[in-house]
Amino acid sequence: MSFDAVIFDFGGVITSSPFEAFNRLEAERGLPRDCVRRINATNPDDNAWAKFERAEIDAAAFDTAFAEEAAALGLAIRGSDVISCLAGDVRPRMVAALDALKEEGLTIGCITNNVRAGKGSAMVFDDARASEIAAIMARFDHVIESSKAGVRKPDPRIYAMMCEAIGIAPDACIYLDDLGVNCKPAAALGMAAIKVSGEDQALADLRALLGRPEGWPG
Repeated sequence: MSFDAVIFDFGGVITSSPFEAFNRLEAERGLPRDCVRRINATNPDDNAWAKFERAEIDAAAFDTAFAEEAAALGLAIRGSDVISCLAGDVRPRMVAALDALKEEGLTIGCITNNVRAGKGSAMVFDDARASEIAAIMARFDHVIESSKAGVRKPDPRIYAMMCEAIGIAPDACIYLDDLGVNCKPAAALGMAAIKVSGEDQALADLRALLGRPEGWPG
């Protein structure tokens, strides 16, 4: 099958997953493992996290609302604690894949659920990392950020928005995301979806779909 575009999630795909940082925070605070994910999975379409990603509330309101949701589950953690964990580490081979795809003439896009916090799309808090992330984001032909679009994954509209923006049909697109719930709407639309559990696996699956040799992108 021939593909014309590869569309990436950012956190958990191009960078390491924020869930790893959440787990470190939980361990440091003596909180149950994955409790941040549990809070975010409660009432997932209308909770503080969902509203923050759609830019319906600001960081101050998120800080308070998340703390209230945590307290309802018997947990003591604020939204500001979560925000501090959002920026992952860049995965160099994933960036190399972006460059290889561009050189091969494929369109590359990014659909990211993010919030208005920190500096730039990846929500970092220092200038050097912000510049690094900005250079990566500039590689994409089109980027959709939930905090700017007012719609977030897994809403099917956001995937359709990307296809319309790049002018490529869903069945000619590959989509990569670290969350299965975000891969399902992409697949339902007709995209070839890759659920990312790690860098090696993501690149292996991408190579297989594109018919690239072992060792790509070099």
